[in-house]
Amino acid sequence: MENAINHLFQTRKNIINLLKSFENKLHVIPEGFSNNLYWNAAHCLATQQLLCYGMSGLKLAYESEFIDAFRKGSKANGDRVSTEQFTWLIDELEQSVYKMKADYESGLFKEFKEYPTSYGVTLKSSEDAIEFNTVHEGLHLGYMMALRKML
Repeated sequence: MENAINHLFQTRKNIINLLKSFENKLHVIPEGFSNNLYWNAAHCLATQQLLCYGMSGLKLAYESEFIDAFRKGSKANGDRVSTEQFTWLIDELEQSVYKMKADYESGLFKEFKEYPTSYGVTLKSSEDAIEFNTVHEGLHLGYMMALRKML
């Protein structure tokens, strides 16, 4: 698990650095894309909660309005991102990895509801979810890297 969490830390650093480099264009949805930089980063946060905590039967850290706005199948609305929203997202992208690591190490993740992903992988444990979450975030980092070329 240590490698998966270390990879997630690095992926999050890369996402944060990209967000900071394009802070004034986070809301822009380039032609040919259905989402923007902010949506992709917030989607990573929402999905981590749903996969790692939700499928383990644990309480999610964020309100349902946030989760619903950025879960699988949602779309960016193109609204400008406020300084407060940006700062909150950066903080949560950093802190949620530390929290998940601590929660895992303390044994909080005990049960898990099996979940077949649209990626073609079936998650059968919390360890599977944490490892897959890292893959998922790498995929969205790739989308974000493509998006930045269009900004």
